[in-house]
Amino acid sequence: MSDFLKTMAANSAARAATVSPHFSSADFELPVVPLAPKSFDVIAEIKERSPVEGVLRSGDNDRVSRAQTYAAAGSLAISVLTEPSRFDGDIAHLTEVAAAVPGTPVMRKDFLVEPVQVHEARKAGASGVLLIATMLSDRKLREMLDAAWQHGMFVLLETFDKDDLARSSTLLKNANDVDRAQSGQLLIGVNTRNLRTLEVDSERLKNLAPLLPAVRCVAESGLAVAADAATVASYGYRAALVGTALMRSDDPASLIAAMREAGSERIAA
Repeated sequence: MSDFLKTMAANSAARAATVSPHFSSADFELPVVPLAPKSFDVIAEIKERSPVEGVLRSGDNDRVSRAQTYAAAGSLAISVLTEPSRFDGDIAHLTEVAAAVPGTPVMRKDFLVEPVQVHEARKAGASGVLLIATMLSDRKLREMLDAAWQHGMFVLLETFDKDDLARSSTLLKNANDVDRAQSGQLLIGVNTRNLRTLEVDSERLKNLAPLLPAVRCVAESGLAVAADAATVASYGYRAALVGTALMRSDDPASLIAAMREAGSERIAA
């Protein structure tokens, strides 16, 4: 695990320790919106800050209007960064976005290390969570997946290398995970960002493509234009998680549409 991830894990564990483990059925009454995958999809991200790019949020486009723009453009889901120390996130941002786009799945993106954080996300209105394989032991990953399945949530399981992909592929031997994968509610992501240097390795998506499991796979980080979507679609990815490019864009709806179209056209070719 990189130094950055170790720091994020320690911070996350401290936050998890402050969350009450006691939930009632009333805490989980907000609806779960399942993913509805198409040919090629975009998971559109809302984040206040990037450790690399700095402040991303523009003053004239708040979270609600941006989320509604993403949803209207046909995003598969909206990812909301809730990590506070390096991304200026907050769990309240997730609740705000989920309320603004009731028909679109909203995913909590964070460095989650305890099942209680999955329950916390569901209470806040999340329909899915991102889990980072390399941060979690096999036992802890199993607990967190089971917590998500308990609520009918989707999971984007993020990987960085061939060892992560091997562990993720092993999940497909579990009947519950197979069911979720076949219904499109378990996605495997490949993150191109080196979390030691925070630089993007653009070749990682291509190099790991032969090892992708037979589920819907998501290309993460460094995708900025429609041509990038076409390229990763040619490698076998069926979605892209796009954050900084959309936050910086003056017309995020057009960028989402262009990426979806370019990816779908490459798949159909």
